[in-house]
Amino acid sequence: MKAIQVVGYHEKLRQAEVPMPEPTGPYDVVVKIGGAGVCRTDVHILEGQWAEKSGVTLPYTIGHENAGWVHAVGSAVTNVAEGDKVIVHPLVTCGLCRACRSGDDVHCGQSLFPGIDTHGGYAEYLKTSARSVVRLDDSLEPADVAALADAGLTAYHAAAKAAGRLRPGDRCVVIGAGGLGHIGIQVLKALTAAELIVVDRNPDAVTLAVSIGADHGVVADGTHVSRVLELTGGNGAEVVVDFVGEGGATAEGVRMLRRAGDYHVVGYGENIDVPTIDIISTEINFIGNLVGSYNDLCELMVLAAQGKVRLHTSKYPLERFQDAIDDLEAGRIRGRAVLTP
Repeated sequence: MKAIQVVGYHEKLRQAEVPMPEPTGPYDVVVKIGGAGVCRTDVHILEGQWAEKSGVTLPYTIGHENAGWVHAVGSAVTNVAEGDKVIVHPLVTCGLCRACRSGDDVHCGQSLFPGIDTHGGYAEYLKTSARSVVRLDDSLEPADVAALADAGLTAYHAAAKAAGRLRPGDRCVVIGAGGLGHIGIQVLKALTAAELIVVDRNPDAVTLAVSIGADHGVVADGTHVSRVLELTGGNGAEVVVDFVGEGGATAEGVRMLRRAGDYHVVGYGENIDVPTIDIISTEINFIGNLVGSYNDLCELMVLAAQGKVRLHTSKYPLERFQDAIDDLEAGRIRGRAVLTP
């Protein structure tokens, strides 16, 4: 089968012919890929940022945002059948450790991460497990929702945590309305009655944010912190959800936060530099957000089927993988890029 592989760090991806995966264990599921999301993490992988952490042996097939149709299953699989449309949770988990048994499978001690530390979905077929596949509603198509498997799941996880704190009349600032942020905005709109203020340096992204539910859109032009403070009566927001996490976003975001507020870190790339006396004197909280759990993905698919979360995508044939990567790096993608084998 065709697969797009990392052959070396600081090198371009290459297309290769590799053996098609087959079920070898009772709970294995082989998925025929209908869509594979192109994520900025894929760019970081090529830059070598994940080389030491993942420990993966090169060459290997990249791609961790996947959806498609069940092609084959192991002898003990009962939750899906051949032909079912599915979206794939990014982790293959054991189901037996403490984290898995408590529903916190993202922190499974024995997990595999297809596309990061084992073969992923920039290919015609992907091998995963019964614990990782979620059946899709008839109204949803794999290529349209594939990027929800990681970008959407990460955004949902953070937004759902933030929504648990927010009450009607509260304000929530969302920093970044790009690939993750535009999903997080829709999730927050579906889960909370809080007033949403979205900040982005790109005017088109701000326009998109308002069109999908933001109450206020603020262009990051140097006056945005004061503008947000005006919109919050000078107090700042009860919650800030930062989908950027670099380029000075965190320093500005903390200035938009109310006393005793929650700062959700989703995007990454810079350090948070806040004097500890400021943290204790205002009782602000910093909350990290990784990818969401299997149950988070199930809930996100309900919102997608209800039309409350829609993914803005640019689709590319699998063979045009380099165009997708180039467009992502150049900032030409609005929403998410998806490869369609």
